[in-house]
Amino acid sequence: MPNASTNEGKEAEVAAKLAAADVSRAPEPEYDEGKLKELVLYLAEKSEDDPSFGDTKLNKLLFFSDFLSYALYGKPITGAAYQKLEFGPAPRRLLPARREMEAEGSAAIVKRGRAYVRTVTVNRREPDLKLFDTRELDVVNEVLDLLRNHDASEVSEFSHQISAGWKLAELYEDIPYDSIFLSVSKKLSPQEVERGQELAARFNFQAA
Repeated sequence: MPNASTNEGKEAEVAAKLAAADVSRAPEPEYDEGKLKELVLYLAEKSEDDPSFGDTKLNKLLFFSDFLSYALYGKPITGAAYQKLEFGPAPRRLLPARREMEAEGSAAIVKRGRAYVRTVTVNRREPDLKLFDTRELDVVNEVLDLLRNHDASEVSEFSHQISAGWKLAELYEDIPYDSIFLSVSKKLSPQEVERGQELAARFNFQAA
């Protein structure tokens, strides 16, 4: 189980990434349901060996992938609208999109666990990765790595800590993508800023 210092370090990494972002480059997002469905399949495929993967974690993986892509490149991956729920942000279109995926046979919804029962999305076919460019997949894989060793409650708490939009929105209201640029952390140290610059370089981000 990751300790508090590990969680703080991960939070600092994300905060440092956001500090390196250019707010002026962010247009109004456009929603692409095809990409949402394929991203769900990709996250399900990559998380099949994750014992904490379920709806709560899926929501947060989608949220961080979209919002970090928006922060770094001015464009989210799916453009989905995210609402504030009690346990963190969630895409409004996830449930209806997933029902369509079930009907199409591309995904199945199963229950797993005993003491803690999870609703788990299982992919029934390979995701179509041609819909994503390299940097989008890089962001998603970074988010997967960031959250892989954290259970659902830790991931929910992390989304509360890092998302000013979630804190400011009323229950069931949309969380604006621009809110990702609002800091909820303490002032970044020089080491955190340097780490943010390293991560920005890894993602080929160049300041305007």
